[in-house]
Amino acid sequence: MISALGFGLVIGLAVGMVGGGGAVLAVPVLVYAVGLGVHEATTVSLAVVSLGAAIGAVGQARQGTVCWQSAGWFALAAAAGSVIGTLANRALGGEILLLLFSGVMLVAARATWMRAGSAMVQGSGCPPARAGVLLPVGLGVGALTGLVGVGGGFVVVPTLAIGLSFGMREAMGTSIVIVAIVSVCGLASHLAVGNSLDVPVTVAMGGAAMAGAYAGPTLAARISTEALGRGFALLVVLVALGVVGATLAGVSV
Repeated sequence: MISALGFGLVIGLAVGMVGGGGAVLAVPVLVYAVGLGVHEATTVSLAVVSLGAAIGAVGQARQGTVCWQSAGWFALAAAAGSVIGTLANRALGGEILLLLFSGVMLVAARATWMRAGSAMVQGSGCPPARAGVLLPVGLGVGALTGLVGVGGGFVVVPTLAIGLSFGMREAMGTSIVIVAIVSVCGLASHLAVGNSLDVPVTVAMGGAAMAGAYAGPTLAARISTEALGRGFALLVVLVALGVVGATLAGVSV
């Protein structure tokens, strides 16, 4: 339980400091540090991410950085996608899920690294909502959420900022709202198909994640965006390689 508290705080800080991506650490922590099975870990991860992102979303809404119409279109498609991903999660074995998850982590690391060094922070404001783009991307992010238990913020922020010309603050604010909604939908799908939820671990890690998400923005203000993003990207790469190594070595999951 102590490990759940500590890692929950780290995950929440990551969400609060870099605008998403902390969820990619949750499943490996829950499997290798807490000792849950892979399928239960993905369910608990969704609950933890839901709590942390909800706190971040409230703060972003108060600052007026959420583009609500775009968030609505995105979340609508993601809710459907989460059902598809959840069914795939139930059908796959633990080792395959961990290897898929490692691939997702490496994609997340690359997206975070590129975002940290990009010039996309120059824009500002909410562009018109483009359902033709938001719906298919939302469907894919929702499927990813249901499959491996992540909120998808590492995909959402670059999509909004680079692909749809959102201002960086608006991309981060809208992304956290989307992650909160998508994670809740994914969690509901997991529970509906009978996945179990370890309540004590969820409460411990989720509470710590909420505290971290609340404190993250204040700490982030003291560190450059590029240093934060690239430091986090390197951490994700190390964890992904560790998961691959442990899985291939036959460590029990």
